[in-house]
Amino acid sequence: MSRQPIADYALLSDCRSAALVHRSGSVDWLCFPRYDAPSVFGRLLDDRAGHWSIHVPGTTAIRRRYLDGTLVLETEFETPAGRLTLTDALAVGPNERGHELGARSPHALLRRAECTAGTVELEIEYAPRPDYGQVQPGLRDVSGGVLATGDRSGLLLSSATPYALEGGSARGRVTLRAGESQAFALQFQPAEGEACWTQEEVEGRLRETISAWQSWSSLHQRYDGPWRDLVHLSGRVLQGLTYQPTGAIVAAPTTSLPEAVGGSRNWDYRYTWIRDASLTLEALWVAACPDEAQQFFDFLAGAAVRQLRDEGDLQIMFGVGGERDLSERELPHLAGWRDSRPVRVGNGAWNQRQLDVYGELLSAVHRLRDQIGAFTSDTASFLADVADTALRRWREPDHGIWEMRDEPRHFLHSKLMCWVALDRAVELAGSIGADGDRLSRWQEGRDQIRAAILKQGWSEKAGAFTQTFGGKTLDASTLLIPIVGFLPADDPRVRATVEAIAERLSDPHGLVYRYRAADGLKGEEGPFLLCTFWLAHALALGGEVERARGVFERAAAFVNDLGLLAEEVDGATGELLGNFPQAFSHVGLVNAAWAIAQAEAGRGHRG
Repeated sequence: MSRQPIADYALLSDCRSAALVHRSGSVDWLCFPRYDAPSVFGRLLDDRAGHWSIHVPGTTAIRRRYLDGTLVLETEFETPAGRLTLTDALAVGPNERGHELGARSPHALLRRAECTAGTVELEIEYAPRPDYGQVQPGLRDVSGGVLATGDRSGLLLSSATPYALEGGSARGRVTLRAGESQAFALQFQPAEGEACWTQEEVEGRLRETISAWQSWSSLHQRYDGPWRDLVHLSGRVLQGLTYQPTGAIVAAPTTSLPEAVGGSRNWDYRYTWIRDASLTLEALWVAACPDEAQQFFDFLAGAAVRQLRDEGDLQIMFGVGGERDLSERELPHLAGWRDSRPVRVGNGAWNQRQLDVYGELLSAVHRLRDQIGAFTSDTASFLADVADTALRRWREPDHGIWEMRDEPRHFLHSKLMCWVALDRAVELAGSIGADGDRLSRWQEGRDQIRAAILKQGWSEKAGAFTQTFGGKTLDASTLLIPIVGFLPADDPRVRATVEAIAERLSDPHGLVYRYRAADGLKGEEGPFLLCTFWLAHALALGGEVERARGVFERAAAFVNDLGLLAEEVDGATGELLGNFPQAFSHVGLVNAAWAIAQAEAGRGHRG
């Protein structure tokens, strides 16, 4: 099993696939040709599931960073004899710039090792294990590298280093002196008879990739407020979780990194949740101009419109290619990160009912309407149908934003987001072709939901809005009441709810739990970073800017050395937990930073 801290990893992305690179120089997670494909390297979840390491013996210090404006990783290793810079990237296509980022990915992992001082020795171990470690391919020497055979995916390693091949692994050693370098490339499914790339070709691909990311950042990243660097990095991470061919956005690029060490709350997040993707697009409105918004809504219209009309409901999540059936299964041959079993692929929540998705979707459309422009007739009709569905179903119980795996309940957050769906639909009515009768129904339904939330969602005993209608349990999702504009932040009930969560739903470090109640699952979980950013956001809206800053900085202090966040924090150790990097956490960071910036400038905002 893998024992490496989650925070020790860096994300690489080509807007199609993702890799995680450990600070020691080992690629321990890589899925080709898309985020949810079976892993090629899976040591993140089991030592036997494959890796590709470039190891520098005798290292005394490691420093790493993303090159400015990119998700290209640069790691510097220092030894008593010398210094080496290792540059890692997932390649983008030739001549890609700005809006085209990831459009023509060659499905290749690029690595370049350069000795910048003295003499440095490298130990290279290449051990591909496709299909989540279930395949040990045969390796054979070819001109300019190593070819993996015996698996339908095909892998071609371009390298000038000679290797010893044994047991499905290739091992090599090379000594570099100051000014010398070696470049490597791993290509997925090379064309039949395709030759290995030369050193010059790999170097050229790496330069193209750096230029493409920097071009995208220069065109898109305009935020200039507090925590600018963190917000910009978060914007690049969110872009890096976008599957360019369809516009789908994954919740995270990993599966089964646990919510508690040794626990069983281990889920596959490599899919596009309508909720997560919609909120990601809203965050990109702040962190980076989301040119992909229209593509995402077109993707959803194509994936969901028939289902919405035939079945009267909207599936909460899809595969990045629009796949509906995401049935969950376990991989018992994998030990899991720190023996956190089971390892799962697929996600059993795919067929849950979650009524909040209507609101997140229409809220994102409302926020991004200027970027989207005129809707196609199909998209406009789809969005109007989404509002109609929220109107028809808001009184029903569901499984809620936290995807509880027990009986459906009347979650306040779900009702709140149905209110958002109708509120935003009313404002979008002219853009989505709603006639007067439809508009009147939406307005009437919005008022009915509002009355129900105010009457049944508030608990005098709890002194706060609660998780469910008629309940007493606190839930961090009620912090969204002022954020989405349902009530102003200075409403006494909102202030009371914010204080209750800060006092009774936070750990000793001030980090916020989602809730503290039975949810049909075994085990515990840590505080959620998203929820802590929500608290900062709500405080900023209420004018408590210094307090909001303090909460924000407590959460942001858990970024790793590159600025990446997981889903949760272990309250006892401060260690990052959960799938990584997590879109939701970066969404929360971006939106809270922006809310604080608006509050400091004396401008309120509506969700």
